[in-house]
Amino acid sequence: MNETTIAVVGNRNRRVDMFVRACDDAGVRARPITWTEVLDDPENGVWRARLAGCAAVRIDSPGEDPAVDARLRGGPVLATGEFGDKAAWHTGFVQAVRRIEHAASDAGTRTTLRADDVAVLFDKAATHRRLAAAGAPVPPALSAPVESWDELAEAVADRGWRRVFAKPVRGSSAAGVVALTLDGRGRVAATAHVALVDGRPVADLRPHRYRDVDAARLIDALGPQRLHVERWFPKAHLPDGRTFDLRVLVIAGRPTHVVVRTSYGPITNLHLGNARGDLARVRGLLGAETVDRALDVAGAAAGVFDSCLQVGVDVMLGADGTIAVAEANAFGDLLPRVPALHAPHRDTYAEQVAVLAARAAA
Repeated sequence: MNETTIAVVGNRNRRVDMFVRACDDAGVRARPITWTEVLDDPENGVWRARLAGCAAVRIDSPGEDPAVDARLRGGPVLATGEFGDKAAWHTGFVQAVRRIEHAASDAGTRTTLRADDVAVLFDKAATHRRLAAAGAPVPPALSAPVESWDELAEAVADRGWRRVFAKPVRGSSAAGVVALTLDGRGRVAATAHVALVDGRPVADLRPHRYRDVDAARLIDALGPQRLHVERWFPKAHLPDGRTFDLRVLVIAGRPTHVVVRTSYGPITNLHLGNARGDLARVRGLLGAETVDRALDVAGAAAGVFDSCLQVGVDVMLGADGTIAVAEANAFGDLLPRVPALHAPHRDTYAEQVAVLAARAAA
């Protein structure tokens, strides 16, 4: 019986290391290909020949490598926290994924995601539209991104919204996300992991708080990123006052891994210093039926992106049992030490390897 081989396109980092280790543990051969190899010669590179004989081509995140980021944007390497031209990055990344997709097809195999889905998943406004059209519960949102404080304030006032989230359309990892509270009398409070340095926005792991005119300046500084604006969803709280939501990883249509993300602030991303919570505690607080519904909602939301082997879906839960989808992530599987719901010995990478190996054997 021939050994199953899976190519993985990624950077030399822990994501690829963990996937390769999962392959080794399963008796599957991993064939790593770096993003640099793909970008060095996208049309005729040696990397294309290495796809031959592979059961699948896993496309992993191009993140954590400033040089790769610069090449996808077609610009210089950015300073830490600098936003850069996200639209150019989006175009470059989608084009690169499409080349890999075509090369995989030529080699008689297929990728673990397609460029058409990537283009949507890295555009928050487009993701919101696709999810809403599919009937997923998403917060109400402005019909088009805004580019200034005046534009945002007028649109929000017209709808009578007092609390909103403003998100860079092509942002990731909560960079540039702003939680806004407006009292209707001209007072504004904003929280964001963004510092203003000489009027320029710089992403920061620490939360920054702005009021009134400074909040307006923050939105104006982020305006060139184009901001997708959603009405604030009131998340449930733990007894200690922390809010929480769920990162649900859906693999091959099945919710397999869940992380409870908790925070004393409005933004729960774990890399910002927030803490993991206990899923059993959430079940006890809201009821097992509510949590199970949240997993079903995540599974259906991921199904909207049916070319993707895995999608990380961020699900918000209200104290009254309401549920809403906050985000869908193409690379939401970096969840170390999180066991599968149905197979505690499998982490997120082992589960994906098992699925790909089973497909190859079928």
